[in-house]
Amino acid sequence: MIKTGIIGGAGYTAGELLRILINHPAVDIVFVHSSSQAGTAVCDIHSGLVGECNLVFTDQLPLDSIDLLYLCSAHGDSKRFLEANQVPSTVKIIDLSTDFRHSRPDHDFVYGLPELNREAIKQAMHVANPGCFATCIQLALLPLAESGALKSDVHINAITGSTGAGVKPSATTHFSWRNDNISVYKAFTHQHLEEITQSVKQLQPNFDKELLFIPVRGDFARGIFSMIYTEFEGTLEQAQSLYACYYKQAAFTHLTDKELDMKQVVNTNKGLIQLKKHGNKLLILSAIDNLLKGASGQAVQNMNLMFGLDETTGLGLKSIGF
Repeated sequence: MIKTGIIGGAGYTAGELLRILINHPAVDIVFVHSSSQAGTAVCDIHSGLVGECNLVFTDQLPLDSIDLLYLCSAHGDSKRFLEANQVPSTVKIIDLSTDFRHSRPDHDFVYGLPELNREAIKQAMHVANPGCFATCIQLALLPLAESGALKSDVHINAITGSTGAGVKPSATTHFSWRNDNISVYKAFTHQHLEEITQSVKQLQPNFDKELLFIPVRGDFARGIFSMIYTEFEGTLEQAQSLYACYYKQAAFTHLTDKELDMKQVVNTNKGLIQLKKHGNKLLILSAIDNLLKGASGQAVQNMNLMFGLDETTGLGLKSIGF
């Protein structure tokens, strides 16, 4: 069994992670850490787990008793945690924050997008889980980058649910503001652009065009739907062939010729992609669940790879289907 610990256990991503791990056939959850909720039953905070677990939040850190540590803390806190605590060198780490997603000489974290770095993830001790917007957008662009076909600016419009902003309330996450509403934020400057660009250049080093990203807040709880277009010299059939070839070994990412909508992926670890051609423009539609393929589901997928399991283990999540 893989003995795991979770840091930052009270947030949305930790709740989804627990929902998966308590039913994972190869995992034993040793502790769920939360300084603010220590002594509180996990199911009192994550009420969807009532009847499924008897875990209690702790402020203790029995790091010597685990094989894998999940960091579900806020951005910036993962780095501070690792600086303040001595994690044994034998313990593998998956970080769900943004702290180690960018390649730097001061850390050894592998960027954890299986569709890009599967073999490196298998060998890694430390994995940086990708961002949710970044995952959805990269899945749409990687086949073009791998074939060197990104030759003009890429226009990206993507809408995300309120859970993408985390569990802590803010002026733009309260129901009364978010419901029946839509808004743009961080246009052209979103923090996920750096990791998207990094991955595109990993496959297409000469890429020197702009990624023009307009993020949108949606009036729904979970899911991301991306609408992307760029110039493409080939036919629709040629584009479909590129994507089918690139994702032929992918466990969760699929090309579809059906009309794509977001509910097809909500509550699953799937990434779905649909292609359309308009003149010299290729339209790429992609959709994921921001809390699963965009966070906790992908983290478990990475864990499976790191420990030599089939990467789909424990991730047989079903869409709600309506």
